[in-house]
Parts: sequence; C-alpha cells; structure tokens
Amino acid sequence: MEISLGSLGVAVILTLVYALGAWLGEHGAGEGVWTRRRWVSVAAGVSVAYVFVDVLPELGAQHQTFRQAAGEGLLFAEQRIYVLALLSFVALYGLEHMVLASRERRHEAAAAGTADPVYWLHLGGFAAYSALIGYLLVERAERGSLALAVYGLAMALHFLIVDHSLREEHGRVYDRKGRWVLAASVLAGWAAGATTPLSAVVFARLFAVLAGGVVITSLKAELPGEREGRFWPFCLGAAAYAVLLFLT
Repeated sequence: MEISLGSLGVAVILTLVYALGAWLGEHGAGEGVWTRRRWVSVAAGVSVAYVFVDVLPELGAQHQTFRQAAGEGLLFAEQRIYVLALLSFVALYGLEHMVLASRERRHEAAAAGTADPVYWLHLGGFAAYSALIGYLLVERAERGSLALAVYGLAMALHFLIVDHSLREEHGRVYDRKGRWVLAASVLAGWAAGATTPLSAVVFARLFAVLAGGVVITSLKAELPGEREGRFWPFCLGAAAYAVLLFLT
C-alpha cells in the first residue's frame, strides 16, 4: 500500500487545529479589532465560498458519475445526490437544535462535574463529520497538490469554526477530552481512506454529505443572534477565498 505523504501531512495539520484549539483561542486572536469572533467570521466566509464556488459545481459532476453508475432505471436518480446533501444539512441542524434545547440541563450537569448524554451525541456527530473530512483527504491528494491544498486550507479554517462552536457551547467538558476525540477522528478517517479503496459512487455520496455539513456548520456559527456573527469579516473571507478558487 502506497501512503500519500501529502494527505498525511494535511491530516496532521487538521488534527493540530483541534489539538491546539484552546491555545489558539487564548493566544491566536488579538484584543483589538481582530478578535477571535471576527476570525471565526472570516473562516465561516471561507467555508461558504468553498461550498458555492468549488463544492457545488463538483457536486454536479459527481451527480453525473452517480447516474452513470446507477443506471437510468434507478428511482429518483436525478435527485439522489442532492437529497444526500439535504439530509446531511437537516441531520446536523437537528443535532444543533437538540443541543440548544438541552442547554440549561447540560450546564447543570457541567457544574456537577458530569457530561450530559446530549454532549456525547453532539461530540459523536462532529467526530463522524471530522472523520469524513479526513477520509476524503486521500482522494483530494490523488487529484494533485493544488486540489489538496485548497481542500486542506478550507477544512482547517472550517475546523476553527467547529472548535469555536463546541468550546463556546460545552466549555471545559469539551476542552478536557472532546477536542482530543475530534483530533483522533481526523487521523482515523485519513487512515480509513488510505487503506480502503474509494469507488466513484461512494465518493459522490460522501461528497454530498460533506457539502450539506459545511453549509449548516458555517451558517450556524455566523447567523446573527447568540453567536454574534460579524458581517464584514464574513464577506472578506468569502470574497478572498472565492478569488483564490478562481485563480487556482
């Protein structure tokens, strides 16, 4: 088995985003104009730009691959890939809704030094999501170093959003163990991708799941309200990364 060193290197970088998340939160953002909240808004803009400029066009191409492999007789063949993206969006939205609904009970459990079951469900959902992103690294590496770099940068910034949201929601419970679970899940996903052949149809399905997940995770962190999104940093991140994607 030939191991892609490039994809392994990016997997390690993505792992470090989670592992060093607490340190980045305390030392990686300034106290002036560019606070951590604004950097998260920039990362959200980058993630959304990546979806609309790069992921969605590729999702259309993956749709054709899926149709050719499945055959014309497959029921709802035209919509299946897009329905998977929708299901991913709805599943993560439902998970976030459950977390918000249980916030008061979880805070009481945290004060008692225990973790509420909803916390573990929330963490498990993002562990699976992070593993998927790690899993797709090998396929990106097969497309060339540029495709891998674009994907790796977008996902590293995206993980900043995930880490910020989970730390903001769960506090010390997440800092103690949760971030290490997510860090390990990235490497586990990469290892699965490096050792398991990925067919075109399977990749198309997983890519659709990724698309839905990136959209809901980025927008959840950025929409005005309790999360206090920053509009102009969000626009800056989206515009800058869109230009980068066009140039590459």
